[in-house]
Amino acid sequence: MIWMVAAFGPLLCGLIVVLWWLIASRASWQERLLGLAGISVALGGTVAVADPSMNGPAVMMFTIPIGIAAFALAATLCSRMLTPRRTVIAVLISMIGFGFSALLRSDGVWGDFAIGLQWRWVPSPEQEMLVAKREETRVMLDDVVSADIDQALANPDWPAYRGADRGGRQSGIRFKLDWQQNEPEELWRIPVGPAWSSFAVAGNLLFTQEQRGEMEAVVCYDANSGREVWAHEVESRFDDPLGGPGPRGTPTLADGGLYASGANGLVMRLDPKTGEMIWQQDLRQIADRQPPMWGFSSSPLVTESIVTVFAGGKGDKGTIAFDTQSGELVWSVAAGEHSYSSPQMGKVAGADHVMMLTNQELSLLDPETGSERLRYDWKHQGYRSLQPHVVSGDSVLIPTGLGSGTRLIRVTNDEDNWSAEEVWTSRNLKPDFNDLVIFQGHAYGFDSSIFTCIDLATGERMWKAGRYGKGQVLLLEDSAALLVISEKGELVLLKADPSEHTELAKRKVLTGKTWNHPVVVGDRLYLRNAQEAACYRLPVEKETPTDQSITPPVNEQEA
Repeated sequence: MIWMVAAFGPLLCGLIVVLWWLIASRASWQERLLGLAGISVALGGTVAVADPSMNGPAVMMFTIPIGIAAFALAATLCSRMLTPRRTVIAVLISMIGFGFSALLRSDGVWGDFAIGLQWRWVPSPEQEMLVAKREETRVMLDDVVSADIDQALANPDWPAYRGADRGGRQSGIRFKLDWQQNEPEELWRIPVGPAWSSFAVAGNLLFTQEQRGEMEAVVCYDANSGREVWAHEVESRFDDPLGGPGPRGTPTLADGGLYASGANGLVMRLDPKTGEMIWQQDLRQIADRQPPMWGFSSSPLVTESIVTVFAGGKGDKGTIAFDTQSGELVWSVAAGEHSYSSPQMGKVAGADHVMMLTNQELSLLDPETGSERLRYDWKHQGYRSLQPHVVSGDSVLIPTGLGSGTRLIRVTNDEDNWSAEEVWTSRNLKPDFNDLVIFQGHAYGFDSSIFTCIDLATGERMWKAGRYGKGQVLLLEDSAALLVISEKGELVLLKADPSEHTELAKRKVLTGKTWNHPVVVGDRLYLRNAQEAACYRLPVEKETPTDQSITPPVNEQEA
């Protein structure tokens, strides 16, 4: 895997230098052992005093290579000094190389596995956010919601991760695509805690998840002003040295409740008006497993009276379902041990299924009982973090990642005997953890970090252009356009055109690494990453009679 090459490549180079020093250098054995001891002490001392975020990948990818490179450079420059003093000098220089890491902290890696480094003494965005939140006055719920809040919560505008069907598409409004004449208008911008969550939206309420110090939070914001309405916090912190701290999942609105799953495995139902907890379950206990490398990342799926999440436990504790009212376990079924995608509903070959994609298989499950109707095995040596897509009613697109690509399968049902066959497999679309959308017989998404379009009939590439890093994409269906939020926080407007890559507009909208999915409700675009959230009003060409656009923002003092 690429992340393993990025992590172990520099470390391997450092070890080769050390082996050269011990085996092939002209130094005496006394010097060789002195140099090895000096390097070991310098490295151990640096790790002991370094910021905790520098442990793990940062040590392998930065600390060790820099320290050993400094030692090798000094030893080379002092090669004519035929006394142990040259080794002492090389060790002292290596201490400077190693010690430089003690001045830094890491905020994880970027999509290309470059480490994000900052000076240790500079406050992190999370620390600045915590200070700002202590000084902020919450807006009262009665001041931001309308009388029909119960109706809005019963029929939310954007109920879950990537929308109602997890397809990442918006409809009901046609937008103006000329941003030079009709530029999106920024309405508000706020600091938020780190997380890779997106938003759920109901009326004037936004719901998301954040890390706030040692507390993991589900938060409700006023969609008009960005001010906090309530926050439900539990003592739980997940911090992955690659992905950084915070939750990965997105809350789900359904049946008048708000459902959330945290990175450490806490699954809960909250009252969306107040944040009061109705019930809570712990996947670590139920599935008998600790959080995977990137944490529990599944966003809850609610169908009728059942809420389903992925756990990846042994035996039948792979995909797990709870009763929405009581939180009691309803069913569980075996699944692969790794997945960062979420269960979703899909109508395939005439029947509704819960679809769950893992590193081992795609499963089609009975929503009520969890019984497995179809298990399509396609093992991937890594993780799958994307959502399957139903195509033409009887086919499912399985996006995978680096090394495997994307596959289309056709599903058939012969008197409840379910089967599937491969239609094509394409390495022209390898989307990793940045998702894709489907529009008029084509898939638009990321082939690693470059945007691309493929033909769903054949899997052949139509075009490949636009370097947006490990960003995300949202389909503006009625506008035949794509909104891409790049990894660097740039908002890009593209034509959904299979004939060519056409970039209509591009502007910087967020600061910092951005892996979170964008949301469009009415004429509002909601964006966030691990340090800030923002709301923009998009220019509207035509609103359909069914559009439920959010009311204009109120004055902050009135809120």
